Amino acid sequence: MYMELKRVVVTGIGAVTPLGNTADETWRNMLDGVSGAGPITHFDASRFKTQFACEVKDFDATQYVDRKEARKLDPYCQFAIAAAQMAVEDCGMDLEKVDKNRVGVVFGVGIGGMKTYEEEVSNYALTHEAAGPRFNPFFVPKMIADICAGHISIRYGFHGPNFITSSACASSTNALAEAFNLIRLGKADMIVSGGAEAAITCAGVGGFTAMHALSTRNDEPQKASRPFSASRDGFVMAEGGVCLILEELEHAKARGARIYAEMAGAGMSADAHHITASHPEGLGAVLVMQNALDDAGMTPGDIDYINVHGTSTHVGDISEVKAIKVVFGEDAYRLNISSTKSMTGHLLGAAGAIEAMASVKAVAEDIVPPTINHEEGDDDPEIDYKLNFTFNKAEKRVVRAALSNTFGFGGHNACVIFKKFAG
Repeated sequence: MYMELKRVVVTGIGAVTPLGNTADETWRNMLDGVSGAGPITHFDASRFKTQFACEVKDFDATQYVDRKEARKLDPYCQFAIAAAQMAVEDCGMDLEKVDKNRVGVVFGVGIGGMKTYEEEVSNYALTHEAAGPRFNPFFVPKMIADICAGHISIRYGFHGPNFITSSACASSTNALAEAFNLIRLGKADMIVSGGAEAAITCAGVGGFTAMHALSTRNDEPQKASRPFSASRDGFVMAEGGVCLILEELEHAKARGARIYAEMAGAGMSADAHHITASHPEGLGAVLVMQNALDDAGMTPGDIDYINVHGTSTHVGDISEVKAIKVVFGEDAYRLNISSTKSMTGHLLGAAGAIEAMASVKAVAEDIVPPTINHEEGDDDPEIDYKLNFTFNKAEKRVVRAALSNTFGFGGHNACVIFKKFAG
């Protein structure tokens, strides 16, 4: 039996990021080309090869939960709860009238409570000889990656679908895709969806440094994330939480909701190539973008902006450009392309959520955020600079639709498309 798929729109946005503690502040700084990078303050990184990151700044969890509760939450979960609260408020949801059995929570988390895990293991090492093993009773529920979705549903009494997706740096794009499908299949009216991560810790920075994945530009951290530049030397780790409210169109109309954009399609694929490196010819990236276009019933000519994965790694940037040229052909040269990671850093499991937010805002406001830090003479001979990478300055243009790519360790690829809402 054929069932007509329901349409899905974005009605709320919330964010805690290295560029600001609200979605509006984050977006303004993104358009202004501000870098969120600076020296690491979360721990003493003086002996590490990489001593900087894009940290969230001046965040006060007690604005969202009481002090006692905040102590039971890992930072990643604090970011998720704060972003969700802002998104719920932004969408104008009437909690007394909404059918909470039809509202779900689907978040993307790549790592989860790394800070909590480190602290508990360190405490065990210090205490077990003298007094036997001692662990905080909140250790496990504070650490596990799924708990942010649980906390959000408990907070609001949302009884709909509730889970997290974990696919490394594609996690929150997969979360948005799952939320999108649940709504258009009629399984929910609204989904609180996004991603959160807080892995700027000794183990997080140390682990990625050991893989030679991070930039070591310690003398100028704000210029370290430089996608598509010849001198790029790795990504900049970041943290934060971003949330979008996805909602079934008729449900949104019935309550008079403001609509930012329509979610048009989602695609997924696997590189099936390497545990950390993308396929050098971008084969998985080609497939995921084509899958998203097919799902949306769109052609390359319908897209005006691509928010690329663009991590500022050598192989990754080149393979993504190759993939774009394969999928879009001549249309690639009329697109705007940008990597907002040049400003935000790489939010790992939350990367897809912040980049989806940027794509939604670009569609809503007809402006494309820049790729910062590209300098004259710093061209990579393997990259086609006839493409418009929106270097260093935001560009106003009509954005009918935007596509957002995320690629994760393990070869996980996910892509979502947002378009202007039209009736």
